[in-house]
Amino acid sequence: MPEDRSWVAFKIRDNARWHDGEPVTAGDVAWTFNILTTEGHPAYAAYYANVVSATDEGDGWVRFEFDSAGNRELPLIMGQMMILPEHWYADKDFAETTTEIPLGSGAYRISDVDTGRSITYERVEDYWGADLPVNVGFNNFDTIRYDEYLDFDIALEAFKAHEYDYRTENNSKLWATAYTGQNFDNGLIITEEIAHERPTGMQAFIFNLRKPMFQDPRVREALGYAFDFEWANTNLFYGQYDRTTSYFSNSDLVATGTPSEAELTLLEPFRDQLPEEVFGEVYMPPVTDGSGNIRTGLREAKALLEDAGWTIQNGVLTGPDGNTMTFEILLVQPAFERIVQPFARNLERLGVVVNIRIVDASQYERRMETFDFDMTVGTWGQSRSPGNEQRDFWTSAAADIEGSRNTLGLKNPVVDALVEELIFADDREELVTAAKALDRVLRWGHYVIPNWHIRYDRVAYWDKFGQPDVIPADGVIFDAWWVDEEEAKELEMLEESLDGQE
Repeated sequence: MPEDRSWVAFKIRDNARWHDGEPVTAGDVAWTFNILTTEGHPAYAAYYANVVSATDEGDGWVRFEFDSAGNRELPLIMGQMMILPEHWYADKDFAETTTEIPLGSGAYRISDVDTGRSITYERVEDYWGADLPVNVGFNNFDTIRYDEYLDFDIALEAFKAHEYDYRTENNSKLWATAYTGQNFDNGLIITEEIAHERPTGMQAFIFNLRKPMFQDPRVREALGYAFDFEWANTNLFYGQYDRTTSYFSNSDLVATGTPSEAELTLLEPFRDQLPEEVFGEVYMPPVTDGSGNIRTGLREAKALLEDAGWTIQNGVLTGPDGNTMTFEILLVQPAFERIVQPFARNLERLGVVVNIRIVDASQYERRMETFDFDMTVGTWGQSRSPGNEQRDFWTSAAADIEGSRNTLGLKNPVVDALVEELIFADDREELVTAAKALDRVLRWGHYVIPNWHIRYDRVAYWDKFGQPDVIPADGVIFDAWWVDEEEAKELEMLEESLDGQE
């Protein structure tokens, strides 16, 4: 690639093979790019927006041309692009849903699919990339089966009965109360909390800004007072979580205090388009004493709502247009209902009429793809080096594309500009500055009601595995574990012994 990174070319390894023995070619790469950006999920077109073309140049070389120079991340992004086999799709409709097992080129191939129940992978014995340095130490299991459960409690009971071997836990109540019993006491099942340094991004109750009732930032800020995190953390989460305050939490990209000189350089040109608060202390969510008494916060909320023209009429919060504030909180996980109910009760104290709707996964996915919701729980994961994906998260161009990650419907020209500053940063210092400025603007926009995060992985497994001595900063990487034959035999004997005692 040239110094200005206006294009990048890759040489495909001569020994790269699909699982049917056919070579992976530069033509496959070019075809993949073109088909994904024309017939694939809309997110691909947004993600690769700066890529003008992908060309098979012969002799195993594929070249990507960019529409401008200076996007330092883009050549690396193109190197991460998945590659699909053009010959396999030759007689298929790419856009049509299918249950036919696709052709791959990696360390594993799909060997069995039991739709709605499980998917099984088997290791490819003659995998062409097994000895590449980036793969050494990984891909140690001969077979891997993922089982699907529709209920968290049933899934955990199946684990305890050794229907499967390994699980990560994201339910604080289950982790605190349900990992008990004979198999835990006698050491057959191991539980661990493994610290990590991954950015934790943002999880939040998110507003659909396409709805007129949520378009005033004062209204959004007011409703945020109804979520009592401190009470929830004590009474629902067993003290396991920290409140999320930033879109780049647990990283060096978090905006703090007042803007630095470098941040002000980015923000000042937009002063007339931003709330004055952006140029002061960064926004922090309200904090309670955890007692459950949030009358002070609700008074603050009431004042904000009245300032925005919303008053209580006939017991219901009513806007300046005469419409009442009635909305639905859409959920896909039944376990989340116990968390949302106290939040909904506090909203009702403000005069809001709240309905909690739990739908199945397929319906939820469809409704989110088409932005058919009022409020829901949303997440935006972040890396240590954010870039092009931010366009899909926050920009005006993505807001109207069904299936984009801009579920908020956010359209803010200042956010659009800051995203471009981040993407085209010349060095790490500029990237950090742009991310902090973006974080500051997003937080003062009150587009979400931040939830919580955790800085360790909660894992449980039957004692049959070996794992590396050094845990990386990213935490658990299960792909680097293996079955320890001696531990597995001992576990089997212990299980048989216990079964005999019963």
